[in-house]
Amino acid sequence: MKGYTSANIRNIALLGHGGCGKTTFLESALLATGVISKLGKVENGNTVSDYDKMEIEKGFSINTSVVPIEWKDSKINFIDTPGYPDFVGEVYAALSVAGAAVIMVDAGAGIQVGTEQAWKACEHFRMPRFIVINKRDKDEFDFFKTFDELKAKFGAHLVPLSWPLSADIDEDLKEAIASSDDALMEKYFEGEDFTDQEIRDGLVKGISAGEIVPVCSSAFSIGQGVEGLLDVLLAYVPTPLEHGPYSAIDSQNNPIEVKSVTDAPMSAFVFKTIVDPFVGKISIMKVITGKLNTGDEIFVERVNKSERIGKLFFLRGKSQTDLNYAEAGDIVAVSKLQNVRTSDTICDKDHVVRYMPIPFPKPCYYVAIEPKEKADEEKMGVGLNRLMEEDPTISLERNSETHQSLLGGQGDMQLSIVLAKLKDRYGVDVKTVPQKIAYRETIKGSSDVQGKHKKQTGGAGQYGDVHIRFSPSKEDFEFSEEIFGGAIPKNYIPAVEKGLRECMEHGPLAGCRVQGVKAVLYDGSYHEVDSNEVSFKVAASIAFKKGIKEAAPCLLEPIMKLEILVPGDNTGDVMGDITKRRGRILGMEPQDDGSQKLVAVAPQAELFDYALGLRAMTQGRGSFTMEFSDYSEVPKNLADKIIADHEKEEG
Repeated sequence: MKGYTSANIRNIALLGHGGCGKTTFLESALLATGVISKLGKVENGNTVSDYDKMEIEKGFSINTSVVPIEWKDSKINFIDTPGYPDFVGEVYAALSVAGAAVIMVDAGAGIQVGTEQAWKACEHFRMPRFIVINKRDKDEFDFFKTFDELKAKFGAHLVPLSWPLSADIDEDLKEAIASSDDALMEKYFEGEDFTDQEIRDGLVKGISAGEIVPVCSSAFSIGQGVEGLLDVLLAYVPTPLEHGPYSAIDSQNNPIEVKSVTDAPMSAFVFKTIVDPFVGKISIMKVITGKLNTGDEIFVERVNKSERIGKLFFLRGKSQTDLNYAEAGDIVAVSKLQNVRTSDTICDKDHVVRYMPIPFPKPCYYVAIEPKEKADEEKMGVGLNRLMEEDPTISLERNSETHQSLLGGQGDMQLSIVLAKLKDRYGVDVKTVPQKIAYRETIKGSSDVQGKHKKQTGGAGQYGDVHIRFSPSKEDFEFSEEIFGGAIPKNYIPAVEKGLRECMEHGPLAGCRVQGVKAVLYDGSYHEVDSNEVSFKVAASIAFKKGIKEAAPCLLEPIMKLEILVPGDNTGDVMGDITKRRGRILGMEPQDDGSQKLVAVAPQAELFDYALGLRAMTQGRGSFTMEFSDYSEVPKNLADKIIADHEKEEG
């Protein structure tokens, strides 16, 4: 493949619900342009863009893949994205570098969850977009019925577009073109026809501003509409040089805007990373300014280090085509850049710039995992860290209280694929285990106790004696002393505090960390020979265990705050479900798109599967964020069970 100039490049993200025909379109385009001689099929596992072993096994896209199509002396870099909600991070990565998006719609299925999510993602990125109603060869195909549904859902700026444009173009399209420019509007009202150039300029301007969304139809599986769509995209998608400015930060941390131009120092943005155990790391990037050459020394802004570009190549699915350079606007891959990861900027060392990172969604669904073989603990961590380089929407956390490894992501499908990849690529077999709660213990009452430690073993013994009052506190732990007349020497008092603090790690009810306790050391006694710091630490621990038990101890559980976005029709179901999970709705706020934002609190113990439950209740349309709020007392019936389970474990 030859190198292309910026003016002859287009970057287009393919979006839509799983099974709507994105991958089939690419196969048809590759067939039409002579790259392949036979149409691959998703179900046969032989398509160009779905080449990953897991994609072939599952029969759907999991990863973003770049497939360039050469058409009429230009290159269109198609970025094929998965359609399932678990892989929304791949959609965000694609849109961060695209100049426009094509949202595919299955003619038979109409508007699906993936269609809505694709539209929302385009809105978030203010992305020019086209809609293609695919599978028009189906018996149930009715373009205008589906078009009216789309227009009712997404707005009046949707306009039917047939190709090539006829001289007497559709009145709705003519009006949409006129609204993009005052002079054209005047011409429209005077009943004059637009020239071909005015039509093109008006469409480009309206599409770029999001004021026009062309809607086409196709049947890619039988080759219908492929060449027409390529022509439309070439004609009306902005070139990289026509792309709006990119938000960035300069070397002094000042916000700046950067236009994509060739006559400037090189800068590029990494939007995708592939980590292959055999090939190594591949960084896929869009050149924003200047030209990237094989052998260039580049500067990695995040780590403040330089590296040298070795192999520079285009990707088409898994195939690689070497090249010497890539101009501004092109998408290119580089292998073995050690310090580079997704969302990084690489640039000229003397002209440092940092582009805004991809706003990946945070994990909302967690499972506790452990290797089946204890010896694989380290290998599990190494493998998952490499997989996190590929997919920044997953995370691995170690809970210091429950000592569990928590794998986080967007849903159960994503995490099951992560664990399958871990076994396949890195040879680590992992199992999921029940997730534990980091309960806490506290006291609701007060107590006044003595802790006395006396041990005689021949020679010097051990002696410590303390009197301590315990009461509730708003702080984690408060310690003070009211010793009079040297009942305990001053140098032993820190040992008492240390003994109490150590005991706070394991409460008497269920071995959980204790919080919200005030301890006042007010009396005691010591022995001239046998007293020492160890003796007073032990005496303090005796007092603690007695004192907490006598001060109405109780168990606390973590309470989470949720912000839930739900379609209006599902609001009642979601509110009822929160109540069943021992939660409370704190507020409700209508959104511009007709959905509702619910603010709620609920115990963490009831929320482990909330991502799956919300998806089921809303057919995948609901979303939520969750953060720790505070601790609250566990109901007695549940607390009794937790304490009994702990006693069984302790044996």
